Amino acid sequence: MRNVLISGGSIAGLSLAYWLRRYGFAVAVVERAPAPRPGGHAVDLRGVANQVAERMGIMKQIRRARVHEEGMAYVDAQGRVKATMPATLFDGEGAVAEIEILRGDLTDILYAAAGPHVEYLFNDSIASLTEHHEGVHVTFENAPARVFDLVVGADGLHSTVRRLAMGPEEQFVKYLGAYNAYFTIPAAGLNLTPWFLVHTMPGAKLAAIRPDGPNTAKAMFSFKTGPLAYDRRDIRQQKRILAEKFAGGTWQTQRLIDAVWQAPDFFFDSISQVHADRWSTGRVVLLGDAGYCGSPLSGNGTAMAIVGAYVLAGELAAAGGDHVAAFDRYETLMRPYVKECQQLPPGGVDGFLPGSRLAIGVQRTMIKLMTSGPLAKLGANAAQKASSITLPDYQPADGPTVRASR
Repeated sequence: MRNVLISGGSIAGLSLAYWLRRYGFAVAVVERAPAPRPGGHAVDLRGVANQVAERMGIMKQIRRARVHEEGMAYVDAQGRVKATMPATLFDGEGAVAEIEILRGDLTDILYAAAGPHVEYLFNDSIASLTEHHEGVHVTFENAPARVFDLVVGADGLHSTVRRLAMGPEEQFVKYLGAYNAYFTIPAAGLNLTPWFLVHTMPGAKLAAIRPDGPNTAKAMFSFKTGPLAYDRRDIRQQKRILAEKFAGGTWQTQRLIDAVWQAPDFFFDSISQVHADRWSTGRVVLLGDAGYCGSPLSGNGTAMAIVGAYVLAGELAAAGGDHVAAFDRYETLMRPYVKECQQLPPGGVDGFLPGSRLAIGVQRTMIKLMTSGPLAKLGANAAQKASSITLPDYQPADGPTVRASR
């Protein structure tokens, strides 16, 4: 059980590739994109995920590349700040984490850390999986077919591996009632501050801008709606959906929508969670969003991906070739942690996207209470989710025992 194929070359897949290589596994990563994906929105590093990053030797790089942001500021149509959530809140584990980094920057760090001995099949995807006594026979869209001892689905919310091995997406993906969009825009004329600026509008809509660099910024849109039928590969269609939903929006909404047509890194998807009774079947196992996406509202997706990779690789190494025992142990350790991390903040999607002016006022009041008033304890408790696991010690093939604890 030493020859592993990982589907997905993002945070979960690259973290797993790093650890498996340290334990002496042969690793191949298949990724639909032609190279490690650049850009993307900022992601949070929280709780014990920071300790895993320390054990990987990449925390200094992450700190150098992190987004320098004071926190989240809710603004009205005139840009006046009405409520704030500082990044230092709850020891840096609040709604805006102290350590935030652009997804593309973290991917680059993980790609370099995984090292030159990981095989990559870029611009490709798995077409079929057939398990037999010798392993899993895998066919690809482009590369020749091969047999692997194990296959890991680290390919996100719309996992190909999960669909091929376990069933259609509808069995696992729970739509929470809203959509998100992210993209990069020119910073000129935006009057940016060191704060992540958020503007909620009646109709359960939200527009936001966060600092990126000296010349660019990240735009974000969210809105409530019923499930939408669209082509996930038709970016132009997705941009049209966004422009129609936010026509006539207040604050800087129209300026951001005008910029979307030239955005090079547009991302659009539902706010959803993944729930599966089992994360493995035979020689196939799920990791990260493919198995237990928490949705952007949970704020713990990156932590679950990094911690899950650490545990899965460690258990495979410790099991001495018994992948069934390794997968069982991985689930036993991770499920309570995932359950905590998947919990939504108070109010869920409705709290995130209030539908009326009155509800928007209530949202701002609640933020003030949660940051400095009687509900602050509730926010502090929520901040502990990403540390609700005690990680085992594992023995890599190339060095001393890796230790990470709560």
